[in-house]
Amino acid sequence: MLQRASLMTEGPRLCGNSWVFQQDNAAVHNARLTKDFFRENNITLLDHLACSPDLNPIENIWGWMAREVYKNGHQFHTVDALHEAIFTTWSNVPTSLLETLTSSMPKRIFEVIKKNGGATHY
Repeated sequence: MLQRASLMTEGPRLCGNSWVFQQDNAAVHNARLTKDFFRENNITLLDHLACSPDLNPIENIWGWMAREVYKNGHQFHTVDALHEAIFTTWSNVPTSLLETLTSSMPKRIFEVIKKNGGATHY
């Protein structure tokens, strides 16, 4: 997945040569192969504490998408059908959801500061 993500070309292109990659502390992100990939490709990672609050609104979008894809208990019989549902849902993320999540960032950051870096309701 990381090799297909074009991090080595897109990171510097979008953010300049001193870019830093951010990810949460999910187990897959801390796997030896993942760490090796970042080290071998000289990719700088943003340090996160083990219980860092996740402020990235994309997590809310993933949750919304999962609810949409599996709405009404829908199950998929083929990988292709699931793939199509995911891409259709991604193409139809409401602009209002994106605007709401974007406008919530100051509140999210304020809550993290107020809780001294502890858990928030986001």
